[in-house]
Amino acid sequence: MSSILIHSATLVNENRTFIADVYIKNGLIEQIAGTIDRKADKVIDGRGLHLFPGCIDDQVHFREPGLTHKADIFTESRAAVAGGITSFMEMPNTVPNTLTQELLAEKYEIASRTSVANYSFFMGAGNDNLDEVLKTDPKTVCGIKVFMGSSTGSMLVDNEKTLEGIFSQAPILVAVHCEDEATIRENTANFKALYGDKLTAGMHPQIRSAEACYKSSSFAIELAKKHNTRLHILHISSALETHLFENSIPLSEKRITAEACIHHLWFSDKDYDKKGNWIKWNPAIKSGEDREAIFNAVLDGRIDIIATDHAPHTMEEKSQPYIKAPSGGPLVQHALIAMLQFYDQGKISLEKIAEKMAHHPAICFQIEKRGFIREGFWADLVLVDLSRPTEVTRENILSKCGWSPFDGLIFSSSIHTTIVSGRIAYENGKVTESGIGERLMFSR
Repeated sequence: MSSILIHSATLVNENRTFIADVYIKNGLIEQIAGTIDRKADKVIDGRGLHLFPGCIDDQVHFREPGLTHKADIFTESRAAVAGGITSFMEMPNTVPNTLTQELLAEKYEIASRTSVANYSFFMGAGNDNLDEVLKTDPKTVCGIKVFMGSSTGSMLVDNEKTLEGIFSQAPILVAVHCEDEATIRENTANFKALYGDKLTAGMHPQIRSAEACYKSSSFAIELAKKHNTRLHILHISSALETHLFENSIPLSEKRITAEACIHHLWFSDKDYDKKGNWIKWNPAIKSGEDREAIFNAVLDGRIDIIATDHAPHTMEEKSQPYIKAPSGGPLVQHALIAMLQFYDQGKISLEKIAEKMAHHPAICFQIEKRGFIREGFWADLVLVDLSRPTEVTRENILSKCGWSPFDGLIFSSSIHTTIVSGRIAYENGKVTESGIGERLMFSR
């Protein structure tokens, strides 16, 4: 399909909401105007619908290679486009861990054949692969991922000399998972001594505590300031950490940025009684006060991006006792409509959602010609219906794991159509094509 005309949609873009037509040709947005009278291979009636720039998720775990019983690039990119996410950046704790340029290239090759969404992959840092990390191409790779706290997998970087080398020499953005390992191990030992086999998910935010997050995040920021590193701290989960960030300069000038995730904005520790391991994430979902502080930091600009940390595990894995159950869960299919629910509740504007889920990821990572509805940019777009509800059921979940932390919930909005690089990826409840995603490129 070479051309698409969207008629009379309400565009949400660059802090404006207005009705316009959009003409797409050969993958790019060619014209935006009040009325466009041109022939197109496909015409979409956008009346009553809101047109957003496609969401860019800067933190997902699609599990390929090595863990494809949980998920793979094809299944999870399908779920992503069904949720209005047109581009993703995937993490290196696959099997084997993405610690060499050769393994990184293999993931790109898989995505080039199977991904329904646009894609990029982080190069993984370990304690002994600095030479490989420094070979990373800034123009074709989104960033370097450092686990400054162990999570799913075995990629903890705790060698101070290695950390100094990464922060002082990294050619591109360094994204970090921040939890202090020594604090978590001490907390775990204390709770095991007290409760033995009776540990529950409700203890997770005390074991993986706010103090552990703050200690690690503040250390990462100290390193970044020392070396002028381009640092991006992922999944802020505590009120304490929000005070580490500023909103005094434009995002494009920031050297230190931060991300909030859907689950930390939606759930609180009160939900563990009902949800248990199904909302067990690292870093942990913490108190209602932490959730409110994170939301406020998103609104006032101290936190720059909203992402998912989509990290599927099988139902069997998540059904194990707390101490054995892995952390993480699927979110890409419902992230945008979850944020639209907050809009429906009067907590956030449509323009701010577009900013945090599309504009800012594009600016933060310097992505070429994506993240905005602009003439000459790639046509990554999502039409949403704010008046058509979506019920989350096991039957309509597209992630391979087959469950969602939102199981049974009815959202007030729905995804109508998703366009990826100028091609229809999702329409009328169905993913319509596979392998149409393009590799993200970066202006660095």
